[in-house]
Amino acid sequence: MPSIVHFEIPADDIERAQKFYTELFGWQIEKAGSMDYWMINTKTSEGEPGINGGMMARQSPQQSPVNYIDIPSVDEYTAKVESLGGKIGMPKTAVPGMGYFAICLDTENNPFGIWEDNKEAK
Repeated sequence: MPSIVHFEIPADDIERAQKFYTELFGWQIEKAGSMDYWMINTKTSEGEPGINGGMMARQSPQQSPVNYIDIPSVDEYTAKVESLGGKIGMPKTAVPGMGYFAICLDTENNPFGIWEDNKEAK
């Protein structure tokens, strides 16, 4: 069954948001190479690895946090989203060497991401 594997938090002030989440939850937040993206590492209450995420500069005033769900095929699931009355907000996009994602909107206009692992992604 598909489940949440990643989340993203947009921020108006990256340093302020990092400080907030680090002090509130103890999350480790580190810049991802040369990209304008910060990886967030979480742990459960028991200290086990949790669902990890990312943080980036907010790109528009209405941009909200997004949860990503692991699925076998972005193509298959974008078609399914549309057939069920949802919309595609951002079409299939490659993350080279990692996989593909798309941002979708459910029938209530809530955003969510779908993620397909694929080391061949270009």
